[in-house]
Amino acid sequence: MSAFGRRGGTAGFGVARPMQVGQPGMAGGQFPPLTESSFPAPIPEPLDAMARLAHREAASGEAGSSRVEGFEASVHRIKEQVLPRLLERVDAEAAATLAKDELAEEFRPIIGEVLAELKITLNRREQFALEKVLVDELLGLGPLEELLSDPAITDIMVNGPDQTYVERKGKLELANVQFRDEEHLFQIAQRIVSKVGRRVDQTTPLADARLQDGSRVNVIVPPLSLRGTAISIRKFSAKPITLDIMAKTGSMSEKMATVLKIAGACRFNVIISGGTGSGKTTMLNALSKMIDPGERVVTIEDAAELRLQQPHWLPLETRPANLEGFGAITIRDLVINALRMRPDRIILGEIRGSECFDMLAAMNTGHDGSMCTLHSNSPREALARMENMVLMSDIKVPKDAISRQIADSVDMIVQVKRLRDGSRRVTNITEVIGMEGPVIVTQELFKFDYLDEGADGRIAGDYNSSGLRPYTLEKARQFGFDQAYLEACL
Repeated sequence: MSAFGRRGGTAGFGVARPMQVGQPGMAGGQFPPLTESSFPAPIPEPLDAMARLAHREAASGEAGSSRVEGFEASVHRIKEQVLPRLLERVDAEAAATLAKDELAEEFRPIIGEVLAELKITLNRREQFALEKVLVDELLGLGPLEELLSDPAITDIMVNGPDQTYVERKGKLELANVQFRDEEHLFQIAQRIVSKVGRRVDQTTPLADARLQDGSRVNVIVPPLSLRGTAISIRKFSAKPITLDIMAKTGSMSEKMATVLKIAGACRFNVIISGGTGSGKTTMLNALSKMIDPGERVVTIEDAAELRLQQPHWLPLETRPANLEGFGAITIRDLVINALRMRPDRIILGEIRGSECFDMLAAMNTGHDGSMCTLHSNSPREALARMENMVLMSDIKVPKDAISRQIADSVDMIVQVKRLRDGSRRVTNITEVIGMEGPVIVTQELFKFDYLDEGADGRIAGDYNSSGLRPYTLEKARQFGFDQAYLEACL
């Protein structure tokens, strides 16, 4: 059955000459040419420290605009004329059941009719571009589709309709995408959050969601966002990243990768600590690949983005409150419930509050091998943050008892950091040994030592072992990995 209603007329349309390079208002390629004004002036090399500070001070702080010109802008202008007439001929419910390729095939003759009515002539390349933006507008996420399909992009940050930044290879750059206006961008944001049963409007201007591929999305709308709707997307990598890949790309040393593999296989309780965008979830995914396929694993997250490869894996996700303010299910509720689900391991996407106490209880009551992430700048700060999260909750427990429970529960802290050159490194692997008076005692197994910064801006450093005998060696011996563990640490 066709997804479209009756088509008015069978008029065709002429074929225009292909666009020529230098044609007014058009670029010579798919994208407009880059001019000297497109980027800030390059920093002359070499510059001493004071010269770099002077250059930084003189750099423009004005916000860039993502508004595009040339070929893409002309296609978008034509789309605005074609789209309303196209919608008159479309059965929206039937169209939603078609794949994008099928919809494009159905669109092709209808687009020709609409263009003929509007007396617009396009060449083949322009018509294909128009078909793509129309399909993206109706079934996808509009201008964001092009960025989501680019494998080199890891983050997408939309700061209102006029400005969109992306992250490539750890560096931020302005993207050539265009939204019609604030209403267009808001509709796309609503389309994203509604697919996971959430909502965003003036009464609930904050929302966490995820895309179909697992990419994490955060949306904030006016009146909280003063520049219009803001969308932040952390893209999910289509290719799973393993500890071996991290070692080959310089995120850690081979010995550190071996230690982390053994920690995952021997059911160490691991805390992954790091700042925003440092790679905590990626590390958690990589560590989870060492879990025995025979174990039952329950993952708990605000927006489900973990992708475990184990066959016996049950993902759980929190739920926000409804319009009346009731029905919210928090991470703590899910952790408490997970304890009744007979899990071998519980993995938390991130701990931020009172659920920390329940996670520690799970680690210390037969759920060895549990893992979680938290925001912190060092292993020692991670321990202090865990103490504070329990103290800020309504649980009345003395600080000494909390510290002792952390020392008894946590085996290892993995510190990850995003350095200023955009690279993500494992900077510390630290064991939690126990208590000495009121202080939690730790032992550092590996550390990343900064050496220098190259001419290309890349940071050079060494991954050094402390040469200490690991405290968790006995736990590794129970699984037959004690010798390999000892050799990797020494």
